[in-house]
Amino acid sequence: MCAKKVTRPRRKPKIKLRGFNNLTKTLSFNIYDVCYAKRPEARDEYLQYIDEEYNAERLTRILTEVVDIIGANVLNIASQDYDPMGASVTVLIAEEPVEPKSEQVLAHLDKSHICVHTYPETDNKLGISTFRVDIDVSTCGKISPLKALNHLIDSFESDIVLIDYKVRGFTRDVKGKKHYIDHRIHSIQQYIRKTILEKYQCVDINIFQENLFHTKMLLNDFNLEKYLFSTTYEDLSDNELAEIRLKLEQEMTEIFYSKNIY
Repeated sequence: MCAKKVTRPRRKPKIKLRGFNNLTKTLSFNIYDVCYAKRPEARDEYLQYIDEEYNAERLTRILTEVVDIIGANVLNIASQDYDPMGASVTVLIAEEPVEPKSEQVLAHLDKSHICVHTYPETDNKLGISTFRVDIDVSTCGKISPLKALNHLIDSFESDIVLIDYKVRGFTRDVKGKKHYIDHRIHSIQQYIRKTILEKYQCVDINIFQENLFHTKMLLNDFNLEKYLFSTTYEDLSDNELAEIRLKLEQEMTEIFYSKNIY
């Protein structure tokens, strides 16, 4: 029996540009980690734990790893821990290695950066505590922020992930024709590892004609024991466990849909 010949689809020829590829590609994340802390003291401990676990030093390390993954070069890093809680880090990047003394390059870098901000908060009534991380990866040129998707999701306790991807501007080819996007994409999900996608319920909201893509992800199931902070699983009754699970599920659902439902 002869093996069937597989015909591979032809790749589109690369666009020959007139000059610099100045398309701006921006990937924006909201990542949420949710937990249950019953006592006021436990909620305070959770906020302190998050503040120490995701301080500016660790966030800087995560963003530096992102820079390596997307193949960019670090020009400058600014970081700050806040009182009473929270942290921010901004990394200016360039597509090619550059001399930091070049004023022209520094002026260009407002289009190429990675930044992260953290927002821990707690609900005294429900006992639910939420940690939100906002991340923006904005690049200019050939490098793509989409390469950082898996690493960023893995770097945080990601119960809910809301992702936006937008390509802005245009670049011209040698014939003068404007190109508003330089790669094929039908969904952000095609850049997320299969083993990650299997854990989440995913919904796409895309506006293809605007080169605007949105994906939101909600964890399919969770081990309740891992969501209890300063509370022992064995010390809770079945009714209490069921009530806590319901509270967590409702909180995560409302965040996923960005509206008050319950």
